[in-house]
Amino acid sequence: MHLRAPSTAPGTRAFLWGLLFAFYVWLFALAVGVDESVAGLLGALVGAAVFLLVRLYGEDLTRRRRARS
Repeated sequence: MHLRAPSTAPGTRAFLWGLLFAFYVWLFALAVGVDESVAGLLGALVGAAVFLLVRLYGEDLTRRRRARS
């Protein structure tokens, strides 16, 4: 029996990473005393940036190397 994680689309993984970091930044900003609206905006911006970075550069490099050979 082989136990492995189910395959997920790259966009789904990027969205989950973005959501995770947005939540983390939002909580951190609230913890240090930033206003709620500013914390929400900051979290949303960081989440969008992480989504884009993971979506564009988060591909597995081993798959890319095999495809070139």
